[in-house]
Order: sequence, then C-alpha cells, then structure tokens
Amino acid sequence: MLAQDKEQRNWKPIIKQFEAVLGKNGVVQRREELITYECDGLTSYRQRPAVVVLPRTTEQVAELVKICDRNSIPFIARGAGTGLSGGALPIENSVLIVTSLMRQILKIDLENQRVIVQPGIINNWVTQAVSGAGFYYAPDPSSQIICSIGGNVAENSGGVHCLKYGVTTNHVLGLKLVLPDGSIVEVGGQIPEMPGYDLTGIFVGSEGTLGIATEITLRILKSAESICVLLADFTNVEAAGASVSDIISAGIIPGGMEIMDNISINAVEDVVCTNCYPRDAAAILLVEIDGLAVEVAANQQRIAEICQKNGARNITIASDPEQRLKLWKGRKAAFAAAGHLSPDYYVQDGVIPRTQLPYVLSEIENLSQKYGYRIANVFHAGDGNLHPLILYDNSILGALEQVEELGGEILKLCVKVGGSISGEHGVGSDKKCYMPEMFTASDLETMQLVRQAFNPKGLANPGKIFPTPRTCGEAATAMGETTKQFEKIERF
Repeated sequence: MLAQDKEQRNWKPIIKQFEAVLGKNGVVQRREELITYECDGLTSYRQRPAVVVLPRTTEQVAELVKICDRNSIPFIARGAGTGLSGGALPIENSVLIVTSLMRQILKIDLENQRVIVQPGIINNWVTQAVSGAGFYYAPDPSSQIICSIGGNVAENSGGVHCLKYGVTTNHVLGLKLVLPDGSIVEVGGQIPEMPGYDLTGIFVGSEGTLGIATEITLRILKSAESICVLLADFTNVEAAGASVSDIISAGIIPGGMEIMDNISINAVEDVVCTNCYPRDAAAILLVEIDGLAVEVAANQQRIAEICQKNGARNITIASDPEQRLKLWKGRKAAFAAAGHLSPDYYVQDGVIPRTQLPYVLSEIENLSQKYGYRIANVFHAGDGNLHPLILYDNSILGALEQVEELGGEILKLCVKVGGSISGEHGVGSDKKCYMPEMFTASDLETMQLVRQAFNPKGLANPGKIFPTPRTCGEAATAMGETTKQFEKIERF
C-alpha cells in the first residue's frame, strides 16, 4: 500500500475527511502550493507530498492520523522545516502533518521551573516568554529564532550551551503524544525523574518515527548571576583545539565553547560585519562562562591564561549583554554566511572525542585537498560536535555526488576515532546508510523492534534513520527521478 501510485488512489474522499476535521483552509493540495513542503533544510533531497494538513490541536492531529491509519497512508510530521538531515522529507503519496500553527504556550509555572508548549512554538519564544522573570530555556540551536520545539524534540537538538546544560532530552519532562494509530497518550510528567521505563527519553530524538508530540513540558532554568564571553584568536586551529581540552582538564565547564576556522571567520565578517573576528586568524575560540560572579571572575582569568599558554594572540572579554550578543552574533550566523562563499554547501554533523580534535581537523583538511572542495569548519568544540560545511556548485555535473561521498568520509572518520555520525541534526534520510558504521546488524534489528512496537504499520515517517537497499551518495540521482515523478502527479 505504501508504494501505491497516486493514480491508483482516490484522494478526493480522503481530502474531504481531512477538510471535515480542519476546514478547507487547513488542507493544502494545489500542486504549486505543495512545492513549499518538498524538502527541509537539506535541499539536495526533494519530494512533493500528496497533501499537507495544518492542525491546531492535539485532537485534530489524532483525527488526521486515524484517517491515515484507516487508509494505510504514510504520514510525516514537520515543524518549521529547518532540519538538516532530511528528517521531514515527504515520500511519494504521503501526507505531511505540519504543526506550524500549533503555537500556543499552554502554561507557565515559574515556581516549578517548567512551561508547557505546543510543538510549533519557536525555540527562542520560550526564553522570551520567561526572561522577564529571570528564566531561560537552555537548548539553543543556531536556528533558534526560526526552529520549532517540536522539531527540536524530534531531532534531540543541541546548541551552544549543550556542553554544560545538555541537549533537548535533558530539558523535556513530559510529552503528550499522538501515536501512529491515532491514540493519545502521555509520557513522563512534571518532575525530572519518573519511575518505570524512560518513554520520554525513547521518544526524544526518534525523528517522528514513533508518533507526533503535540504538547511538550519543558524545564526552564534561572538566569545566572554573572555571564561573560571570552574570544581568543589563534594562528592555527590545533592550538584552539588544545585550549578546549586544557580548559576541560582544568575542571572548568563553560556554558559553551565554539571554534570557527578562517574560512568561516571571513564569511561571517563579509555578511554580518561584527568587526570582532580578526580576518587573519586561523581560528577563533568563543568561551561563555556563567555562574556566581566570583566563580565567573576566577574562571575568566584561568581560561585566559590557558589560551595564552596555547598561543592565543589576542583575548577579548565581554560582560555587557550587548557586547556578548555581538561576539555571538557571527557564530549564530555562520551557516547562513556560508552561502556567501559558494552557490551551494553541504553541512555534516559528526561527534568526536575532544582529544581527537587536532587529528580529525587535519584529516578533514586532507580530505578537502583530495576531493578538491573547500571545507569551512564551525563546531561545538566543548562536546566535539563538528559541523564541516563543504562548499560546492550544484550546477556542475557530478559535484553533488562527490560532495556526498566526501561528507560520508568525514562521518566514517568520526566513527573511526570513537565518535558518532550525528550530534544534533539527526540521521533522517541523509545519514541512514552510515548507521552500519556505528551499529551491528543485531543493534539495528533491536532498534527496529522498538520502532515496530510504536509504529507496527510503518506509516509514521517511513524510510528514515535505518538503512535501506538504496546506497549513499545518490541525492542527485534521486532528484532526477523525483522530477520525472512530479510530471505524473495529477492536479486536484
């Protein structure tokens, strides 16, 4: 049934059922309007869904999923569409359930440091809602001004502050879920630890393959008494990496530590014009320290000494909120700024042990020279989460295949040194074929058993995370096939 051609399925009665739940304005079916939803932030993979539905409540999501279940129609949940691994990529003849209209903050409980939100709430809105009372929401992906909490939950997103405060799963207390058969369940609760199986932990990071989160209870934190940001620039990337290891070895856990290489520095200065990042530096290290004022002052001095010992040329320290924001502005805009360097770029997301940072960066440079593509490196240095951006021109025949192969070699390198193929972007469609690099066949089979327990018909986000007979490095071919398929899609 999942492979059923659109011509063989009568969509009109199904669409009428969707409209009965949402009204006509809640259903998108016109061919030209569906183009908006044919990919997420990984634009090298594209597939137009058959129908897009826009619910506003848990009950509406449940009714839509029940319709899909009765008719054996695959469905994919999508938030803001900022994901970078193809996690929200539709498959042919699927229904895309878009939660972008579910944007309510349902409850703010400052006394117990929690908020309950719908999945369409933008990440940064949570902090804005509670900052006046001296609280904030810690997970902060670079796309936090546009990415949604539902997507963060699906991908277990991280961000600058994940070194000290953890990723999304460390801040989700409970979830209201719509399972793939349309039933509504609640997992977790309103306290950090619940007895029994950690079903909340299983769901966070499952990339929409176990159901759809429609209400999310988040933990919020009290703002620190004192915060400062330190920027150190170096004449080589290895020295910046060594400073990261030495800071952690000294027993200091900063709020965040980020490294940008020379390519990224100049891209940011060209686009954002912070005038904070020295263009001739091989790398910059950004370190944020937070806590009690006396603690921050002491750690600030120790970190400066460590950076100087490793050859830092200059150190800038900012304690004023506006100055801190200015120092972070470039890092937050690094992915967007890369678009200034090249017509296209392909971003990867791997994790390595911190001690392997100098070796891995050297190997990435060797791969760059071998394949003939420049690579800009931006990463969460504190927890070893690399984001190499491979610069290329998709209009050149064969370039995408080569870039995908290069990206795959970087992921294999991460696994080789004891790391992972994903730190926060998820596996999705992009990296599923590299799962056997990390896991045995028995491991993958066990994971599938968990998936089948929630999703026995395989209707919820099929084709994601786990390897299929299709091989890696085929996005360009897939795009060509998809274009031919589009030509066959009938107009409603």
